[in-house]
Amino acid sequence: QVQLVESGGGLVQAGNSLRLSCAASGGTFAAYAMGWFRQAPGKEREFVAAINGWSVRTTRYADSVRGRFTISRDNAKNTVTLQMNILKPEDTAVYYCAAGPALVTTPRGYTYWGQGTQVTVSS
Repeated sequence: QVQLVESGGGLVQAGNSLRLSCAASGGTFAAYAMGWFRQAPGKEREFVAAINGWSVRTTRYADSVRGRFTISRDNAKNTVTLQMNILKPEDTAVYYCAAGPALVTTPRGYTYWGQGTQVTVSS
C-alpha cells in the first residue's frame, strides 16, 4: 500500500510559478511510475505529466502544459515534483499525484492516489 500526500498548491497570478510536491510512503517508490493529474469543477480528471520508475527518466506531458511544466522525481527522498511555470487561469484545478505500474496517461492506469491540492490562477 502506497500513501501519497501532495503539497504546494495555492493562489497565484497568471504568469507566475508554483511547485507541487508529492511525498510517498509505504511502498517501493522507485518501482512506480508517477503521474500528475488535474480536475477542474465540472470536468473530468485529465492527465498533466508522468515520469517512469527506476533509473530511466522517461517523461510525458499533456500538450496543454508541455514547455511550461516539468515533472521530476527523487527516489532517495520518495518524492515527485511538478514545477509549473507561466501559469494560466485555465490551469486552475485540483492537482492529484498518482502511482502506478507503468507510465500511462489515463487515470485508470494508476493504482494509488493522493487527496489533491488546489491550484488557483487568477487573471
